[in-house]
Amino acid sequence: MRKFDAIWRDNPAIPGTKINIGPVIQRGLACQNSLMTSEKPPLVLLHGLAMSGTAWQDVIALLASHHKVYTPTALGHRGGPPAQRRPATMTDVVDAAERYLDEHGLERPHLAGNSMGGYVAIELARRGRAATVCAFSPGGFWSLGDGFQARAFGRLQRGVSLGRLTRPILPFVYKSAVVRRIVLRDVACNGDRISGARALEMIDDGIECEILADLCASDWQIPRLDPLSCQITIAWGEKERLLPAAAHGKIEQIPQASIKTLPGVGHVPMVDDPELVASTILAATGAAVQQR
Repeated sequence: MRKFDAIWRDNPAIPGTKINIGPVIQRGLACQNSLMTSEKPPLVLLHGLAMSGTAWQDVIALLASHHKVYTPTALGHRGGPPAQRRPATMTDVVDAAERYLDEHGLERPHLAGNSMGGYVAIELARRGRAATVCAFSPGGFWSLGDGFQARAFGRLQRGVSLGRLTRPILPFVYKSAVVRRIVLRDVACNGDRISGARALEMIDDGIECEILADLCASDWQIPRLDPLSCQITIAWGEKERLLPAAAHGKIEQIPQASIKTLPGVGHVPMVDDPELVASTILAATGAAVQQR
């Protein structure tokens, strides 16, 4: 492909400066007219434990007009990079997420995460890698010995084990919206709104998560983060069943975080109300304000 020099003209808006009136072609890539296009700010969506990047599939289109959206799958999860050492730890998961940012040239993107993804987003912010964070029902807001982590992870592992045992009959069972609502009640209060095929994807994500037992067996908490390196919004589902209600108020570990309660949603709000999730993210990134 041919190379052309850029075409520059005086900028009437700012005397003494010039603007590129392209388009031009450089190094084989078409460079868009700088007056007509602007780069959308990047937004990385981080999923929960035993899920995958597909957890956000109903939300992406609602965000795409405001952000360039990335949906990576975490270390050791179905479709994600394999764990290089076992047992894997949450530090390994955060390190892998940071490598993803590096590989995609994302210095400080907006981050949104659910459950484990919320934990990862907060820890990336601690490392200075976030422009904003929106964490939905983030893990790690429990205390050692209080039993919350053990109960939440125990319930999750039992659900995955049951899914593995019953997997051959699930395509037939999940034809019933009532059954989907019952089976998914720990993570969503409206599990019947998704298709049987989507419910099967969620079960398969859990079954094929190679480091589920590793992460459930290790203690991981969010250490104190004060002052903030960026604005952090924490949103709890009103119908949350997995994580302690005691954590749904002011959070001691991050005293400057903005706390919200989202009506009518459970632990994985993307299942219950994608529109509410998208609007909450856009409010956190500032895109909703800019749109007005």
